[in-house]
This record gives sequence, C-alpha cells and structure tokens, in this order.
Amino acid sequence: MLTQHTINTPYLVGPVHCYTFEREGELLLFDTGPHTMEAVSYLRKNVDLARLKHILITHCHIDHYGLAHWLEQETEATIYVPFRDAMKMERHEERMELMYGLLVEMGFADSHLAELRKIFDSGILFPPFPKEYQISEEAIPEHLGIEVINCPGHSQSDVVYRFDGRLVTGDTLLKGIFQSPLLDVDLITGKRFRNYDAYCKSVGKLAALNGATVLPGHREDVSSIKDILLFYISKLLVRVEQLLPYRDETNIIDIVSTFFTSMDDVFRIFLKASEIMFMQDFLRNPNQLKHAVQAIGLYDEVAEMFERVAMR
Repeated sequence: MLTQHTINTPYLVGPVHCYTFEREGELLLFDTGPHTMEAVSYLRKNVDLARLKHILITHCHIDHYGLAHWLEQETEATIYVPFRDAMKMERHEERMELMYGLLVEMGFADSHLAELRKIFDSGILFPPFPKEYQISEEAIPEHLGIEVINCPGHSQSDVVYRFDGRLVTGDTLLKGIFQSPLLDVDLITGKRFRNYDAYCKSVGKLAALNGATVLPGHREDVSSIKDILLFYISKLLVRVEQLLPYRDETNIIDIVSTFFTSMDDVFRIFLKASEIMFMQDFLRNPNQLKHAVQAIGLYDEVAEMFERVAMR
C-alpha cells in the first residue's frame, strides 16, 4: 500500500509530500520532510519507524532530506541518496568555497557573501548529513523493483524513482510552479553546474514517462507530464522575454536589483540570480531547448513565443 504524507515546512514552497510504500514486507520511505520538530513529530506518529527498511531521497534540498540524519539515528533503515548529492556531502567545504567564488563572479557583494555564509553555516539549509548512505543509482536492491532515472535541472542531483507505474518525482514535476534552477558547483569539473544543459536533456526523459502516476513533492497531483513540461517551458519563455535587454550583462546582482527593487532577503536574491543565469544560458543557445521540445512533440504549442524570444 502506498501512502502520501503531507508535512508543513517553513519555506516559500509550502508543505512537502513524502511517501511510504511496502514491498515484500519491507517498508520504504521516499523523502523525509524538513529538519523541524513538527516533521519529527509527524513521522513518529504516522510512520512505523521500527519497521522502516529503506529511505530513498529524490534530491538533497532541506525539505526533502532534512531528517535523513535523524532517521539514521532512530531507525535501522538504509538511506539512499543520488550520486551527485553523495559527492556534495563528502566534499561539502570544497563545494562551498567554489560556490562563493561563483557568487563573486556574479556580482554578489561582500555583505551578501557574509550573510549567505551565516545562513549556510547555521544549519538552516544544510542540516546534519547522514553518516552512512548508499548511492541510489547503484545500490537499491533489485527485489524492490525501483528504477532510478536521473532528471537534473532544478538541482544537479534530481532523480525520479519509478515503480509499478508510479513516479516519485521530488521537485522535478510540480503543478503550477516554475522551480528555480539553483546555482551550484559541478564537483566533477570544478565549474558551475549547467542547469540549462541538464534540463534540456531531462525534457525527453520526463516526456517519455507520460501516462505514469506522478507522486509530486509539492502541491496537487499531476494528470499529464506533458502539460507540466508545457507550463514550465511557457513560463520560462515569458520570463526570458523580460530579460532580453540584459542578455549579456555579467553582473547578475544588477539585474536582480533592476527587477526586484525592494528585495533585501539575500537568499531570495540568490534564488533569483540562479534563475537569471539559467535564462541567460538559454539565450546563448536557444536551439538546444527548441530541439528538445520538438523531439517530444510540444514545439508547435510554444513556437510563436519561442521564435519571438529566440530571434531577437
């Protein structure tokens, strides 16, 4: 039996969905909820922690993996995280220093960096990592019948778990939400992770899953994956059109200040800066997304908007 668990979060995205599922007498939990006492209380009351055998994380953002370390202490379950998240855990300090270098290149001031360091070091965004974990793409036991599909774009580590015609999708497919593609470092190359390139590759993978039952990480159920992709691409094109005068601007903070004159929350500035980088990457190579959308049969529905943006 599959059960959806909805847990409140203190974040802008709102409540998060986690899922329990039983296979051959083994209890599985997909994602954990945030690192809050409310989430701890919820799991204690609604999940049989003594029977929990496997914990599968879609991506290591705090609302999806926040209680992994706590569950490691409270249960005997095996924790599975995506390969790229495992790298980020193992090389956290290196990653953060590279991140600060990227932020300087984007125009973040020393005051911004100081505030972000406080946030990142406080544990608000990075609660304790689990000490022991397995790699999702490599170690999930075959008898569970779970396929791991890498679909990065929102983060570099997003995975979709497919089983029995169902898809646990984390933040990969959300109804009515344009997920900020978060700035991050690719520890394989030591450079910025290219969310745009990754998303263009993920579009085809996600479209091929159309018809499966989507178990989203937030908000309502998804009836059509292609409708979600069409919403996301249309929303992207609307925002890109606004950005056209700034397509070659390298100081991203100046762009954020232009569009959001009263924004002073440094983490929200970080989110908007990440989004702008994604859109600038699109403007440098719009055909990459065009070809991906053509391949899944959705281009005609966005062609007018796409050509208006890409040809200018």
